[in-house]
Amino acid sequence: MMNELYPGPTLAAPALPDWVQQLAQQARRVSTSCGDGDLVWHVWGQPREGVPPLVLFHGGSGSWTHFVRNIEALVGAGRELWVPDLPGFGYSAVSPLGGDADAMVEPLYEGLRSLLGPRPCDLLGFSFGGMTAGLLLAAHPELASRLVLVGAPAMGVVPQRQFELKAWRHLLTPEAQADIHRYNLAALMLHDTTLIEGLALQVHAANVRRDRLPRRRLAHTDILARSLPSVSCPVWAIYGEHDALYKSWITQLASAFEASTPDFRGLTLVPEAGHWVQFERPEAFHSAVLAALG
Repeated sequence: MMNELYPGPTLAAPALPDWVQQLAQQARRVSTSCGDGDLVWHVWGQPREGVPPLVLFHGGSGSWTHFVRNIEALVGAGRELWVPDLPGFGYSAVSPLGGDADAMVEPLYEGLRSLLGPRPCDLLGFSFGGMTAGLLLAAHPELASRLVLVGAPAMGVVPQRQFELKAWRHLLTPEAQADIHRYNLAALMLHDTTLIEGLALQVHAANVRRDRLPRRRLAHTDILARSLPSVSCPVWAIYGEHDALYKSWITQLASAFEASTPDFRGLTLVPEAGHWVQFERPEAFHSAVLAALG
């Protein structure tokens, strides 16, 4: 049996709900160059005069489905969404420049220039995608008029890794793999563990199967904090107050952003939310995003 969004054996790719399949089918799908393959972009909504396209970068081991609970609301608020599968994730080819966030900068730059021309976008990056967005705008600040960082790592305030994940690819049954996915979702992604069953587990299990970048290390450095001084546009930050990347160190985030970001507009901590804040508390997330983007 094959999954429409993530082709492969049922063991590694459990079926996603019908409404997620329908949401995928509603998107316009376009491709730009990524080495010998394609960088795949999913587009929802329609362009509006005077309103920049909103580009969303998903997190590590993810795909566009990291925003599965947000797309309809953001489109309903009048935004045209451009959501790539970042290089090495989802349907997109691995960057020829390497296997971490720095290797994604040029394929994403070329893709945005090809698709949007000289128009600046509004750019939002979640987790690994936030770090990637910061690196992209440090190298090409003209690409975006506003940047929203969501649960982004690499701000240099955590002295050591705050979580450990378990391996799953060696396990031979879907039940054993699902148990590890549940553990990893609780360890990193979700504060409210009652949300793990159902959609979160289905999305996560499908996404991690498509992760072809197993040795990413930059998230455990301060590279985002070192990149932000070169980002000239206004920057907002949104985090769940229980983000597992930071835990008790999250109280130091605001000062870290203020110290490194020329035009920092503020940090929103979403109550009762963990790292995957846009999935866990979508309404609060939408309010914070729309307030930032005006």
